[in-house]
Amino acid sequence: MPDLPAMSPPVKRSVTIGGHRTSVSLEDAFWCELRDIARTRGETVAALIAAIDSKRPPEVGLATALRLYVLSEVLRRGADRA
Repeated sequence: MPDLPAMSPPVKRSVTIGGHRTSVSLEDAFWCELRDIARTRGETVAALIAAIDSKRPPEVGLATALRLYVLSEVLRRGADRA
């Protein structure tokens, strides 16, 4: 049986995107990774989320886009280390 990471239910947080408040529900692991990615890039989490939001297709929800972005960054980092 595989080892499972620490799990938490989604946590809803409010963010401002383009001057509008919205809520996004993500698991804590994704919020932590988004904070780390934003810090590495020298930007705020809100700015990172706004950038991802501006590039996502309209049929893809914001929470899905954020999870997929975090996954791609984690995979890219892993590939860079290999």
